[in-house]
Amino acid sequence: MPKKNKYISQKNDSKLLEIGRLILRFMNQNQTKIYNYKQISDGIDHKNPRQRELVIQALHKLLSNQRIKETDKGKYSINLNIEGTLTGVIDFNQSGNAYVKVEGLKDDVFIHAKNVKDALQGDKVLIVTYNFKGKKMEGSVLEVLERSRTEFVGTLQLVPHKEFGFVVCDKKTINTDIFVPKGKINGAENGNKVVVKMLEWKAGDKNPEGEIIQVLGAPGEHETEIHSILAEYGLPYSFPEEVEQDAEKIDRRITDEEVAKRRDMRKICTFTIDPKDAKDFDDALSIQKLDNGNWEIGVHIADVSHYVIPGTMLDDEAYERATSVYLVDRVVPMLPEVLSNDVCSLRPNEDKFTFSAVFEMNDDAEVVNQWFGRTVIHSDRRFTYEEAQERIETKEGDLAEEILTLDRLAKIMRQQRIKDGAITFDRSEVRFNLNEKSEPIGVYFKISKDSNHLIEEFMLLANKKVSEFVSLKKGRPNNNTFIYRVHDDPDPAKLEALRDFVSTFGYKMDLANTKKVAESLNNLLKDVKGKGEENMIETLAMRSMSKAVYSTEPIGHYGLGFDYYSHFTSPIRRYPDLLAHRLLQHYLDGGKSPDKNELEEKSKHCSARERLAADAERDSIKFMQVKFMEKHLGETFTGVISGVAEFGFWVEIPENGAEGLIKLRDLMDDSYSYDKSTHAVYGSRTGKRYQLGDQVQIKVVKANLIQKQLDFKVVD
Repeated sequence: MPKKNKYISQKNDSKLLEIGRLILRFMNQNQTKIYNYKQISDGIDHKNPRQRELVIQALHKLLSNQRIKETDKGKYSINLNIEGTLTGVIDFNQSGNAYVKVEGLKDDVFIHAKNVKDALQGDKVLIVTYNFKGKKMEGSVLEVLERSRTEFVGTLQLVPHKEFGFVVCDKKTINTDIFVPKGKINGAENGNKVVVKMLEWKAGDKNPEGEIIQVLGAPGEHETEIHSILAEYGLPYSFPEEVEQDAEKIDRRITDEEVAKRRDMRKICTFTIDPKDAKDFDDALSIQKLDNGNWEIGVHIADVSHYVIPGTMLDDEAYERATSVYLVDRVVPMLPEVLSNDVCSLRPNEDKFTFSAVFEMNDDAEVVNQWFGRTVIHSDRRFTYEEAQERIETKEGDLAEEILTLDRLAKIMRQQRIKDGAITFDRSEVRFNLNEKSEPIGVYFKISKDSNHLIEEFMLLANKKVSEFVSLKKGRPNNNTFIYRVHDDPDPAKLEALRDFVSTFGYKMDLANTKKVAESLNNLLKDVKGKGEENMIETLAMRSMSKAVYSTEPIGHYGLGFDYYSHFTSPIRRYPDLLAHRLLQHYLDGGKSPDKNELEEKSKHCSARERLAADAERDSIKFMQVKFMEKHLGETFTGVISGVAEFGFWVEIPENGAEGLIKLRDLMDDSYSYDKSTHAVYGSRTGKRYQLGDQVQIKVVKANLIQKQLDFKVVD
């Protein structure tokens, strides 16, 4: 620590504080880097001798406050180990409090709601940190360094007799209304759902200022709310004209010249199995018996990389979107329709270019030979899952023998996967029957049957084997750069909490090693089937899992039990699969490993877009559920408690998947408090308990289409 320094004068104190703030902002851009005072001076644009003198004084002040540390004489770095200023990304919870994730720190920094300043969800922020006695590090936001977004969806409320208004935003990503002055309302009317662009947020102002850039319509109307979801997540529902033109120019011909470069598999029995409402068929299976008694199984994937070339507008747009988004009543595709539903779709009775993984398998479903490369195929038949399932169950119909063989091999592979440590979460998904106006008139659940598992197992096989082919040489890692689908091991603390909780129901879990954990989870999921606690324990087990992401680091896929795994089988709707196709062909051509850092950035982008798409899909389901339940206001249902929080608990109605909130303040028979360890709320006087997984009678009292929220009331 330096002594009180002659350089620091009281007169310059406020100026030095400001320079210190600039220094910290500059150094926080790369928190692991070491700087000398000249680099810092240049970095904050203080280059003349007098300014550099002030920089030296500010550095001494920061050293004395332990905000920075001197790693060597005249060399400085951010002090990450103790309280000071740090840079990170802010993440809000429902209460308005937030956490900031700082690279290099093990734990996120807690920010109380009163200390978030003008930060919004996902912003990059500069924070000051401090420790209360015996408590964890906390922080306050000093400055927003970079906005994660500037456009928001909300409802315009014009102030009566004034020429301005406020946009009240739908999501909790912004904790204040946006002021819209005269001249920036742009034709919107009072009560309209709009998209507002935040222009500035001056220091000291309670509200940011914005401009309305799009009018979506009247709140609660079907099209308005669906377009609101798209706008909220920045999902473009149409392609730029030049991208559409780029797609239209694609040469669709199956030329002899191109066929000659490929393995011709058009004469082999080939078919697709897809949902009945599918329009894009990006995978097909072929099967033929070989002379040696083995089976040749081809997994054929649309060769999108043949048509979508790096550096084109079409490819740039596909990368930006990164994934197709499946809302309840529409698809926001990654590729224009001419590609996704026509050129690349493996439609029956048409020759198509594909990228294939071809396996020679024996009757025990063991792969004895494999081949990867570009092919041309001809699909003989398009099956729906229901049609394929009918052949499995009845053993009758066209191509029944081929489907039964694939089903038998798939079941062996699935059994082996589970034995090797795969987790078998098999939850049903809610689906809606829609009328001609896209309004929900019924609800059903998509349940995976043998035909679904058949396709799943062969897609998993292709994804796994492609990944191993690129990544291993003679069974050892070869350091080839590739894009992997990774799923980290579960958090041990979450697993221990799950084990302790399920033990109260008489279930046991062995957490000794990865394999024992997988066995325990599978046994647990099997044992709770059909029991009252099934929903609760399934939910908690899923919450104990990590999230799957894309990465260049092959850390394995815990849920599937694979050491190497990539997405290869859906390039029409996932950009990482398109990247995998390009990389595989690059290695087949003898290419050297490309730059890992560039691919890692693309992996992060694709992971972020996938999360965003999942949130949008979830919002569209919530909207449809609320719309469906509107006609059931006042009715009583038996539900299951699906979530518990400090302010209330959620109840899900099993027959339609609708979920509603019961606020603790609305429970008038007692004063209830939340117990995090048991996922329950307890009455202080009666001891009455509402716990995750409990059955409860409820009445539907409110359906808020705009907030996509149902309110329930407990019925005794």
